[in-house]
Amino acid sequence: MDLKHVCLLILLAVFVSGCSSSRSTDYQGDPIKAFDSSAVETVEDLFYGFLIKDYLYWKGTPYRLGGNSKKGIDCSALVQNIFKNSFKINIPRTTNSQVKLGKYVDRDDLQVSDLVFFKTGWQVRHVGIYMGDNEFLHASVSKGVMISSLDNVYWKSKYWQSRRLID
Repeated sequence: MDLKHVCLLILLAVFVSGCSSSRSTDYQGDPIKAFDSSAVETVEDLFYGFLIKDYLYWKGTPYRLGGNSKKGIDCSALVQNIFKNSFKINIPRTTNSQVKLGKYVDRDDLQVSDLVFFKTGWQVRHVGIYMGDNEFLHASVSKGVMISSLDNVYWKSKYWQSRRLID
Protein backbone atom coordinates (compact mmCIF):
# COMPACT_ATOMS: atom_id res chain seq x y z
CA MET A 1 0.00 0.00 0.00
CA ASP A 2 1.49 3.32 -1.00
CA LEU A 3 1.40 6.60 0.91
CA LYS A 4 -1.54 7.93 -1.14
CA HIS A 5 -3.69 4.96 -0.15
CA VAL A 6 -2.66 5.22 3.51
CA CYS A 7 -3.60 8.93 3.54
CA LEU A 8 -6.97 8.17 1.94
CA LEU A 9 -7.57 5.45 4.52
CA ILE A 10 -6.76 7.88 7.32
CA LEU A 11 -9.07 10.57 5.96
CA LEU A 12 -11.86 8.05 5.50
CA ALA A 13 -11.42 6.79 9.05
CA VAL A 14 -11.54 10.30 10.48
CA PHE A 15 -14.71 11.25 8.60
CA VAL A 16 -16.57 7.94 8.98
CA SER A 17 -15.77 7.04 12.55
CA GLY A 18 -15.20 10.45 14.07
CA CYS A 19 -12.30 8.76 15.82
CA SER A 20 -9.86 11.10 17.42
CA SER A 21 -7.20 10.89 20.03
CA SER A 22 -4.75 12.81 22.05
CA ARG A 23 -2.24 10.89 24.11
CA SER A 24 -1.39 11.91 27.62
CA THR A 25 2.11 11.30 28.89
CA ASP A 26 0.97 10.61 32.45
CA TYR A 27 -1.33 7.63 31.99
CA GLN A 28 1.10 5.31 33.81
CA GLY A 29 0.55 2.22 31.71
CA ASP A 30 -3.24 2.44 31.30
CA PRO A 31 -3.83 2.89 27.56
CA ILE A 32 -7.52 3.62 28.04
CA LYS A 33 -6.68 6.77 30.01
CA ALA A 34 -4.27 7.77 27.26
CA PHE A 35 -7.03 7.80 24.63
CA ASP A 36 -9.27 10.77 25.41
CA SER A 37 -10.75 11.31 21.92
CA SER A 38 -10.39 15.09 22.02
CA ALA A 39 -8.61 15.71 18.69
CA VAL A 40 -6.51 14.00 16.08
CA GLU A 41 -3.37 16.08 15.95
CA THR A 42 -1.05 13.72 14.10
CA VAL A 43 -1.10 10.56 12.02
CA GLU A 44 0.52 8.84 15.00
CA ASP A 45 -2.47 9.83 17.16
CA LEU A 46 -4.80 8.26 14.63
CA PHE A 47 -2.71 5.10 14.42
CA TYR A 48 -2.64 4.97 18.23
CA GLY A 49 -6.44 5.11 18.23
CA PHE A 50 -6.59 2.19 15.79
CA LEU A 51 -4.19 0.20 17.97
CA ILE A 52 -6.13 0.91 21.17
CA LYS A 53 -9.29 -0.33 19.46
CA ASP A 54 -7.45 -3.52 18.49
CA TYR A 55 -6.01 -3.85 21.99
CA LEU A 56 -9.47 -3.65 23.54
CA TYR A 57 -10.71 -6.36 21.17
CA TRP A 58 -7.79 -8.75 21.74
CA LYS A 59 -6.93 -7.86 25.39
CA GLY A 60 -6.49 -10.95 27.52
CA THR A 61 -6.73 -13.39 24.61
CA PRO A 62 -4.43 -16.25 25.63
CA TYR A 63 -1.25 -17.02 23.74
CA ARG A 64 -1.39 -20.14 21.60
CA LEU A 65 1.42 -21.07 19.22
CA GLY A 66 -0.13 -21.21 15.74
CA GLY A 67 -3.37 -19.68 17.07
CA ASN A 68 -5.28 -17.08 15.11
CA SER A 69 -8.52 -16.46 17.03
CA LYS A 70 -9.94 -15.13 20.32
CA LYS A 71 -9.48 -18.67 21.70
CA GLY A 72 -5.72 -18.22 21.36
CA ILE A 73 -3.31 -16.27 19.19
CA ASP A 74 0.43 -16.02 18.77
CA CYS A 75 2.47 -12.86 18.32
CA SER A 76 2.85 -12.89 14.54
CA ALA A 77 -0.83 -13.72 13.96
CA LEU A 78 -1.82 -10.81 16.22
CA VAL A 79 0.38 -8.44 14.20
CA GLN A 80 -0.94 -9.85 10.92
CA ASN A 81 -4.58 -9.42 12.06
CA ILE A 82 -4.07 -5.86 13.28
CA PHE A 83 -2.32 -4.74 10.10
CA LYS A 84 -5.04 -6.31 7.96
CA ASN A 85 -7.99 -4.98 9.97
CA SER A 86 -6.78 -1.54 11.03
CA PHE A 87 -4.32 -0.55 8.32
CA LYS A 88 -5.67 -2.65 5.41
CA ILE A 89 -2.17 -4.01 4.81
CA ASN A 90 -1.65 -7.72 4.21
CA ILE A 91 1.56 -9.02 5.73
CA PRO A 92 2.98 -12.55 6.04
CA ARG A 93 1.98 -14.85 8.91
CA THR A 94 5.34 -15.60 10.51
CA THR A 95 7.78 -13.52 12.50
CA ASN A 96 10.63 -14.71 10.26
CA SER A 97 8.80 -13.27 7.23
CA GLN A 98 7.61 -10.10 9.00
CA VAL A 99 11.14 -9.12 10.01
CA LYS A 100 12.06 -8.83 6.32
CA LEU A 101 9.36 -6.23 5.59
CA GLY A 102 9.62 -2.46 5.37
CA LYS A 103 12.73 -0.64 6.41
CA TYR A 104 15.00 -0.86 9.44
CA VAL A 105 14.35 1.75 12.15
CA ASP A 106 16.63 2.67 15.06
CA ARG A 107 15.02 2.15 18.44
CA ASP A 108 15.41 5.87 19.13
CA ASP A 109 13.37 6.68 16.01
CA LEU A 110 10.34 4.43 16.61
CA GLN A 111 6.91 5.66 15.54
CA VAL A 112 3.46 4.33 16.38
CA SER A 113 2.73 1.23 14.23
CA ASP A 114 6.39 0.20 13.78
CA LEU A 115 7.08 -3.48 14.36
CA VAL A 116 9.44 -4.34 17.21
CA PHE A 117 11.27 -7.66 17.21
CA PHE A 118 12.93 -9.61 19.99
CA LYS A 119 15.23 -12.63 20.20
CA THR A 120 13.74 -14.61 23.07
CA GLY A 121 15.64 -17.84 22.49
CA TRP A 122 18.30 -19.43 20.33
CA GLN A 123 15.98 -19.58 17.30
CA VAL A 124 12.85 -18.03 18.81
CA ARG A 125 11.66 -14.60 17.72
CA HIS A 126 8.86 -12.40 19.07
CA VAL A 127 7.09 -9.44 17.47
CA GLY A 128 4.89 -6.61 18.68
CA ILE A 129 3.60 -3.24 17.48
CA TYR A 130 5.01 -0.01 18.88
CA MET A 131 2.38 2.16 20.63
CA GLY A 132 4.51 5.18 21.50
CA ASP A 133 5.96 6.18 24.86
CA ASN A 134 8.17 3.04 24.89
CA GLU A 135 5.12 0.74 24.92
CA PHE A 136 4.29 -2.09 22.54
CA LEU A 137 1.26 -4.30 21.92
CA HIS A 138 1.91 -8.04 21.68
CA ALA A 139 0.76 -11.55 22.52
CA SER A 140 2.68 -12.54 25.63
CA VAL A 141 3.30 -16.25 26.16
CA SER A 142 2.52 -15.92 29.88
CA LYS A 143 -0.22 -13.25 29.97
CA GLY A 144 -1.84 -13.22 26.52
CA VAL A 145 -2.46 -10.05 24.54
CA MET A 146 -1.19 -7.06 26.47
CA ILE A 147 0.84 -3.86 26.33
CA SER A 148 4.38 -3.94 27.71
CA SER A 149 7.22 -1.50 28.13
CA LEU A 150 10.36 -1.66 26.02
CA ASP A 151 12.14 -0.54 29.19
CA ASN A 152 11.07 -3.70 31.04
CA VAL A 153 14.26 -5.53 32.06
CA TYR A 154 13.26 -8.67 30.13
CA TRP A 155 12.21 -6.94 26.89
CA LYS A 156 15.13 -4.51 26.99
CA SER A 157 17.58 -7.41 27.12
CA LYS A 158 15.82 -9.29 24.28
CA TYR A 159 15.27 -6.35 21.90
CA TRP A 160 16.59 -7.15 18.42
CA GLN A 161 15.38 -4.64 15.81
CA SER A 162 12.44 -2.59 14.51
CA ARG A 163 10.87 -2.25 11.09
CA ARG A 164 8.62 0.44 9.58
CA LEU A 165 5.92 -0.78 7.22
CA ILE A 166 3.95 2.48 6.95
CA ASP A 167 5.99 5.45 5.81
